[in-house]
Amino acid sequence: MRHPRTMNRFARVAVSVLPAILILAAEPVYKAKVGYAPEQPVPYSHKTHLSMGLKCSNCHQPDAEGFAMSFPKETFCMGCHNSVKKESPHIAKVAEAAKTGKPIEWARVYQQPEMVWFSHDIHVMDAKLGCETCHGKLEDMAVVAKARLLDMKDCMDCHAKASAPNGCSTCHPSQ
Repeated sequence: MRHPRTMNRFARVAVSVLPAILILAAEPVYKAKVGYAPEQPVPYSHKTHLSMGLKCSNCHQPDAEGFAMSFPKETFCMGCHNSVKKESPHIAKVAEAAKTGKPIEWARVYQQPEMVWFSHDIHVMDAKLGCETCHGKLEDMAVVAKARLLDMKDCMDCHAKASAPNGCSTCHPSQ
């Protein structure tokens, strides 16, 4: 039988190391399968909001370089939610984030690996693709779920159909 102090030391090490192992073992978002729908810190229905006339661009804007799309600022959400469903505990989280300036940490549904160069500006502004091309019919989704893999084969097939550039350097520019 082990000495109780040894057991306690082992338990402390296990408790401190296990979360790190689980985080490192987690599959990256870009490898998630179609249908992947992570739990969000605040339930949000694109179906409800889009049915009221909001457009994707009302909430999601490209970053300065045109690559990633932003999440809406909580102050924008509170423009309506100061009077709509303001008693909801979920809206209270949004209100607190708006008040403190600490953004809600939404769980990503889509993300490309670091080695991939992707520009929303080129796809949306230049190629005139609608958001639904890659993200599915969000107007039908109460909970956002991954609609396409958006892996290399998927992107290359789409580029081939659109007669868009399809060489390696299109998405993997040399350093």
